[in-house]
Amino acid sequence: MDHPGDVENRRRSAGEQVHGARHTPTQPLVIHYAQSIWQSNAAARLLQIAGTIAPGDIRGRIFREPTSSSTVPGLVLRMLEDLEVEDGMRVLEVGTGTGYSTALLCHRLGDDLVTSVEVDPDVAARAATSLAQLGYVPHLVAGDGLAGHPDNAPYDRIIATCGVHTIPAAWLAQTRPGGQILATLSGWMGSSELARLTVHEDGTASGRLLGGQVSFMLARPHLPPALGMLPDTRDGYERGAVVGADILDDWTARFIAQIAAPRGQRLQFGDEDHLLVDVKVGTWALLRRTGDKWRVRQGGPARLWDDIEEHIVQWRHDCTPGLEKLRVTVTPDRPQHMTWSTRS
Repeated sequence: MDHPGDVENRRRSAGEQVHGARHTPTQPLVIHYAQSIWQSNAAARLLQIAGTIAPGDIRGRIFREPTSSSTVPGLVLRMLEDLEVEDGMRVLEVGTGTGYSTALLCHRLGDDLVTSVEVDPDVAARAATSLAQLGYVPHLVAGDGLAGHPDNAPYDRIIATCGVHTIPAAWLAQTRPGGQILATLSGWMGSSELARLTVHEDGTASGRLLGGQVSFMLARPHLPPALGMLPDTRDGYERGAVVGADILDDWTARFIAQIAAPRGQRLQFGDEDHLLVDVKVGTWALLRRTGDKWRVRQGGPARLWDDIEEHIVQWRHDCTPGLEKLRVTVTPDRPQHMTWSTRS
């Protein structure tokens, strides 16, 4: 059994290293990285792997989908800086993962002010053990982080280390007016960005995207629905496309397209055919390149590509502002709304 002085020495040693931020070690919280690294532009994340498999268990190839991830330490530090915590603030972390960022929060604020929720009980148990070895005992909860943790609310800050399709209403309700939510807004076409939102007295929240092409794995309940049987694309209305599907190869343009079609999913068949589907609404758009021209055929109760084109054309007219120009507004009972500013 550890002597209390030994625990305090370990805690002080870890704290001194944490205070140096960029020199903070990830051991033992991250024993080693997985053999396969999943990168999305800015190398924002590293695989933890498929639900019941920890990095140390990996032997050879991986055949199952990843279900959680270990965030690159540099991104952890950037997000904690963006969180703008101050002494005495109460923080809810959604996604304990290895416990690395949890440890940094504990050192900065103290254990009693840190609550961390992890959806995977096995991952949560490993994090609790690692944190205890460093002398940190925050409030750790195994459960659905999208529901927050009302028992310790209200929070001054909420930080999520998973992507969300929309900001959960529970986070708004559990954040103190004037408090902030830091989370990555992710679309189903594969573009995402970190947002910092301030919660207001009326229960709404607003703020801006922070830039950097930050990407996290989506929270499991926010994953896109299965496509099922693809639509019969022989039907529908066809016309020449004003904007071609190749615009979706650009990260920022793809995010703009997701604003227009938040439930759209994109399939690509070779270089010529691109299919977009909104499973819930039942709309689709098939784009085909012929030479240097694009044609689009659309079906269902709405015109999916018409909406995307309208947004893209307006975005181009406004001189293609970067995502850091986008303002996000969230209300508990209505879809989140995004607009962009053309002012410098």
